[in-house]
Amino acid sequence: PKTEELEARVAEITRALGITVKLHAKVSELSLGEQQQVEILRAMVRNSRILILDESTSMLTPKGIDELGALMRRLVEQGLAIVFITHKLKEAAAFGDRISVLKLGRKVGEIPPERFRALGEQAIVSEIVELMFGKQKDDPEASERPVRTIHAGAAPLLQVHELAVAPTDDAPGLLSISFDIRPGELLGIAGIDGNGQKQLAEALAGQRATVSGSVRLQGTPIEALSVGERRERGLRYLTDDRLGEGTVGTFPVSINFFLKQVGAAPFWRNGVEQRGEIDKRAAQLIREYDVRTPSLKTPVARLSGGNIQKVLLARELAEGAKVVIFNKPTYGLDLANTLASRQRIRDTAARGLAVLLISTDLEELLSMCDRIAVISNGSLVGTVENVGDARSKIGRLMIGLAA
Repeated sequence: PKTEELEARVAEITRALGITVKLHAKVSELSLGEQQQVEILRAMVRNSRILILDESTSMLTPKGIDELGALMRRLVEQGLAIVFITHKLKEAAAFGDRISVLKLGRKVGEIPPERFRALGEQAIVSEIVELMFGKQKDDPEASERPVRTIHAGAAPLLQVHELAVAPTDDAPGLLSISFDIRPGELLGIAGIDGNGQKQLAEALAGQRATVSGSVRLQGTPIEALSVGERRERGLRYLTDDRLGEGTVGTFPVSINFFLKQVGAAPFWRNGVEQRGEIDKRAAQLIREYDVRTPSLKTPVARLSGGNIQKVLLARELAEGAKVVIFNKPTYGLDLANTLASRQRIRDTAARGLAVLLISTDLEELLSMCDRIAVISNGSLVGTVENVGDARSKIGRLMIGLAA
C-alpha cells in the first residue's frame, strides 16, 4: 500500500487504541513503550490471522486497555485467533474466552470455555492463583494499601521545584515539574511511557542536565552535586533498564552489588579489590533478598529478570538510603517476583523513607501509593490523593481530560 494509505490505516488504529505514535521517527529513538505500541500496530496493519500479544497493555492508558480489549473481541468475531499473554490476572479474566496457566515453562492447568463463562471475574482470578501457587489465595492485585505512618508535619525529604530539562532528538523535555515527598510517603508517577518519566528520574539522580529549577534533599540543594554525591547523601535510583544500565552483565553477581561503590572501603583498599569483603557482604545480601543464583561468581546476565531486580534492590536499599526512585520496577517480571518487589517497595516507605514510584501500571500505583501524579508531554498535569474515585480521576488526566 501507498504511504498515505498506511498512515490512514495507522491513524484509524491508533484512534481506536487511544495511543499516539510518532510515524516518522526512527524506531531506535522511541521508548520501550512506544516500540511496543509499534509492534501492536504492525500486526494490525498486516491484517494477521493469528495475533500474539505479550504484555501488550503495560504501556496503555486505562481507556486504551479497555479499547484494546474491545478491539480484540471484534477481531475474534471476524475470525482472528488471539493469544493474549499477561501477568495481569484481571485482564486475563476480562478479555479471555479460556485461560491456560504456565508455571516454570509448563502448562499447569486451564479454565475451559464452558467453565470460564460460568465464573465471575473474582472467581476466575482466584482459580488462576490457585493453579499457579497450588492453594487458594486472595487476589494479589486487589490487596488494600497497608496503613503507613506519613509524617505530615515533618519537612519533606525530597522537594522538587519548577524543574526543567531541555528536550533532545530522542527524548522529551520536562516543563516546570514541582512536587515533594515526606518521610514514609509513596508518591506515584502515572502516564503513558515516553512522556518524560525516564528524564525525570535521571534528572533527579543527576544523570541528566537540568536547565532550571531546584531539587532539595532534606532541605539542602543538590542540583549541583554529581550522581555519586547525591547517592552518598541518600538519593537512590533503580533504573528500568536492568541489564543495559543497572548492571554489567558479564560481571559476577557479587561485584554488581557494589558497582556504585567502586574504590570505596572496605570493598577496595588503595585501589585493590578486597575479594573477601565483597564476597562476605554479597553472600549476606543474597540471603537477605533471596537472590537465586548458582554462585557469587555467576555473571549477572544469566539470572532471571526477577533476580536481577533483587540485585538492584539490594544495592540501592543498602545503608544510608533516604529517598528512593523506582522506575518501572516490576516491568517484565512474573507474578511472584512482582509481588515480592512491590512488598520491598512498601517496606521501604514503611521504614520512613521517601519513595517515588514511576510506573505505567495503574493497578500497581493504586495498590501502593498515597498520592499519584500524572505526567504528560513532560509536565505534571495533576496529582490525585489515592482515595475514593482516584482511578477514574487518574484515567481522565492520562487521556487529557480534567480530573
